[in-house]
Amino acid sequence: MNRTVKLIASSLLAIAGLLFVWHFSNIVFYVLTAAVISVVGRPLVHFFDDIRIYKFKMPHALSALLALLIILLLAVAFVAVFVPLIAQQARVISSIDTNALAIAFREPLVYIDEGLRQLNVLEPGQGIQQALLIKLQSIVNLATFSNIFNYVISFTGAFAMAVFSILFIGFFFLKDEKLFYNAFMLMVPLKYNESAARILSEVKRLLTRYFLGLCMEVASMITLITLGLTIFGVQNALLIGFIGGLMNIIPYLGPLIGAAIGILIGIIGSLSTGAFTSILPLSLTIAGVFAASNIVDNILLQPVIYSTSVKAHPIEIFLVIIVAGSLFGITGMILAVPSYTVIRVILKEFFSEMRVVKKLTEKM
Repeated sequence: MNRTVKLIASSLLAIAGLLFVWHFSNIVFYVLTAAVISVVGRPLVHFFDDIRIYKFKMPHALSALLALLIILLLAVAFVAVFVPLIAQQARVISSIDTNALAIAFREPLVYIDEGLRQLNVLEPGQGIQQALLIKLQSIVNLATFSNIFNYVISFTGAFAMAVFSILFIGFFFLKDEKLFYNAFMLMVPLKYNESAARILSEVKRLLTRYFLGLCMEVASMITLITLGLTIFGVQNALLIGFIGGLMNIIPYLGPLIGAAIGILIGIIGSLSTGAFTSILPLSLTIAGVFAASNIVDNILLQPVIYSTSVKAHPIEIFLVIIVAGSLFGITGMILAVPSYTVIRVILKEFFSEMRVVKKLTEKM
């Protein structure tokens, strides 16, 4: 009876925790991002703490502040590299000769028009060009610009709030190494303190290995895709490689999204130069580079990250990601592996006698 009550209470607590995370997802994101910053910046804090100039010793708070500023400067430098590339793409789009484009694709558009008329998508005498123009005119109006303006203002305010919150929390996490630990332990009954301490230690170990492995995967994919596209002489290889590598944060679906964006950027570049005949070969080249890079990723990188770092079977991870994606979309897919890792650690600590739990956590 006690075991049943314990199981029910733990399940209700887990559900309540998940609902809290879902409802206050932005706050949870701030705290988790600040925690990652504190893990990355901890060696810098220790480095500054060890600085001695005669009798002067660096104050610990100043060490945390300097470490946070260095991380912030690296992030700003990283953005400064890629923002000009994105701005260049905007200029490329504006330079596309639409008249030459219409002439080059006149015959294919005729076939498309005929097919759409047969499917009753287009009205008799109406072409796809006219339909697109009418659609664009209905979208681009004063109300749309007003909505865009409001969205930009809202996004700017939310982004500024997010950056401030992350930096504020991150500073105190860097300043007080045990702040998160102490805050968590305050919510745990005294009789479960030892179990909670073991859970935190194991979760920290596994998630640190997972996030380090994920960073290595993203960096490796950026390098592989950029090098592959550079070898074949594809324009904007660095931008495509960056986007393609970054999309690998999204399990399974990310590489497809990255390849689609990469092909789109390549097509835009061809349209801007008037090289309409090179669109198909260029698209196949970009798709081939993404395919080859993801083969390397699937064979060498993902087994290390998903199997070795979090100690779970690939099929097990695949099912967890699919379920999380169906319930919570892209966000669920990104957070599936870390969340599942935390759940497995908790189950191992409190329900290790159950056969299912033993099987799921036997490699941990």
